[in-house]
Amino acid sequence: MAENAYIVSATRTPGGKKNGSLSGWHPADMGAMVLDELIRKTGIDPKDVDDVIFGCVDQVGAQAGNLARNSVLASSLPESVPGTTIDRQCGSSQQALHFATQAVMSGTQDVVIAGG
Repeated sequence: MAENAYIVSATRTPGGKKNGSLSGWHPADMGAMVLDELIRKTGIDPKDVDDVIFGCVDQVGAQAGNLARNSVLASSLPESVPGTTIDRQCGSSQQALHFATQAVMSGTQDVVIAGG
């Protein structure tokens, strides 16, 4: 069992405005962009990623249907990498990080990408 979990890298999407230049982007494509950039920056083998956990408040419209899993499928990660999306309102991304940390510290997973 691992005693510690570490944040190795961080990446974010650009900020946008309502009906701005990013309004035509699908949320899963933006998530995939972040996943691919993390893989590029860290140099990790995509096959080594055990899970992707995203926090997303109000999973409706384009954000519905498991945003994390759809982002994995739109990214360069293997189809075998699972993804799950959680909604804990204002604490969704923090909860995603907690779940990822717990998975690593419990020894059930080694590499987990958390976001939100």
